[in-house]
Amino acid sequence: MIHPTAVIAQDVEIAESADIGPFCVIGNNVKIGEKTKLTASVQIDSHTTIGADNTIYPFCCIGFPPQDTKYHGEATETIIGDNNIIRENSTIHRGTKTGRGKTVLGSGNFLMAYSHIAHDCIVGDKNIFVNAATLGGHVSVGDHVYIGAYSGVHQFCRIGNHAFVGGYSVITQDALPFVKTVGNRAKTYDINTMGLERKGFRPETITALKKAYRILLRRKLQMADALTEMRKEFPGIKEVLYFADFIENSERGICR
Repeated sequence: MIHPTAVIAQDVEIAESADIGPFCVIGNNVKIGEKTKLTASVQIDSHTTIGADNTIYPFCCIGFPPQDTKYHGEATETIIGDNNIIRENSTIHRGTKTGRGKTVLGSGNFLMAYSHIAHDCIVGDKNIFVNAATLGGHVSVGDHVYIGAYSGVHQFCRIGNHAFVGGYSVITQDALPFVKTVGNRAKTYDINTMGLERKGFRPETITALKKAYRILLRRKLQMADALTEMRKEFPGIKEVLYFADFIENSERGICR
């Protein structure tokens, strides 16, 4: 279904079951998958691929040029997966030639109103961005992440799987997986026990993560020694091993 007021470029692929509402504008080289709905007044710029079963609300702008002074019109991409809800006035900008060349939003994400995903970001699956949550360029976000309202993430930072970022936070270093990170400038406040319980994590896994967190921050060990201690004490718990690997691979350092 394509509303007669929609403006659509010629080289656009729209699935038969997609629904393009009134006053939508779709640019060149765009693909829109099955059952995806653009409710009204949505703008999709060029070189954008959107999967199936997404719902995009009014005044969202997706695939527009990056807010980067080094960008000079190169044909970079925006890629969006399936089953995402993108609420009013949210923006997702395409990548840059000097970056990843693409901006990626996975599947099953919920972007509340005024969320912003900048150029070259890679966002995983089943994340929640509360109103006006903002990612700077080149940010990586894992899976099952919660980013609170009006929070900002500095460019090139990483947010680990199952991280909880509280509202109005400013993230200038990597936010640890499984951990509550809150504040301006953000600090960590232990493992997100309640959140992990709600997600069905086993009690022994949560206990191991809490012990790993304490090894990292409360034993006053050198970083390398703390990581070695974690891996030695919990060799069979994949969540702790991921926690240690995330820290070891940090380039900007971690929020503490």
